[in-house]
Amino acid sequence: MNFTTPLQIGSLQLHSRVFQSPLSGVTDLVFRRLVRRYAPDSMMYTEMVQASSLRHLKEIPRIMEIDANERPISIQLFDCRADFLGEAAQIAVQQGAQTIDINMGCPVNKITKNGGGSSLLRDPDTAVAIVKAVVNSVDIPVTVKTRIGWSDDEINILDFAQRMEDAGAQMMTIHARTRAQGYNGTANWDWIRRVKQVLSIPVIANGDIFSVEAAIACLEQTGADGVMCSRGTLGYPFLVGEIDYFLKTGERLAPPSAIARLECAKEHLQNLYLYKGDRGILQARKHLTWYAKGFSGAAELRTQLQEIGNVAAGVDLLDRQMELLDRES
Repeated sequence: MNFTTPLQIGSLQLHSRVFQSPLSGVTDLVFRRLVRRYAPDSMMYTEMVQASSLRHLKEIPRIMEIDANERPISIQLFDCRADFLGEAAQIAVQQGAQTIDINMGCPVNKITKNGGGSSLLRDPDTAVAIVKAVVNSVDIPVTVKTRIGWSDDEINILDFAQRMEDAGAQMMTIHARTRAQGYNGTANWDWIRRVKQVLSIPVIANGDIFSVEAAIACLEQTGADGVMCSRGTLGYPFLVGEIDYFLKTGERLAPPSAIARLECAKEHLQNLYLYKGDRGILQARKHLTWYAKGFSGAAELRTQLQEIGNVAAGVDLLDRQMELLDRES
């Protein structure tokens, strides 16, 4: 397959076959801007939004906020009620979404116990009704992100994916784990290959895409139309761009130095505070610990970053670490 050609998702044409996964508590406007700096053509996703919550809010939640200049962009929704999802999809279009992605893969108990996320794998009739309702509510492509099944004994992705396509989904992203696995064990990419063989719409591979090498191996093994990066971008917003660059040029970008990664961490911290205030500081702590890996002194730095109470404290820790690394180089 030629990965330099555009990818068609219904009426939308993409100029990158590498996607940044929606990640709860991570893929806000600040994070997406960092990823997009290195991958300007890649599809980004908001954090997942509960459709039913939009009925009771006087204001659009901030997780649905989209920069007027960020394209391509999708809003991911979840729920188990088709009518709520149809209404939420219309709001998402008003916000600027270019596709609506329906989460049918989240394994978290608080989502599945209420009939959302990967619990829909056990209720394909409801999943079909959801896709049809959203497709009938909006004029933009509707996509689905899911897993291969509920457990090893309940892998039903082939039938499920075909039913989603028949209902009107125009792209499927398959995380090649079961709900029971959570994020443990190894992603079974062979199921993605099998899904690709039975669908006519684009299939995007997800699961264990932590490097350019992994992306290449996954695409070769599965025949998928693209890859979606998830946990590999935590503390490393360069990954989507690195994969995209290789697929387009056949060349590898030099990985960022530890100092460059910490400079990025500092920018991430500062912008989270500007965007969210003190709540941004609390959220920044986890991001900063993800950046602090792979160099001498990283473990101690992570411990210290987990306790910062303001921007200045974080900037000071990062600057001192960068000075140490600079002297060592």
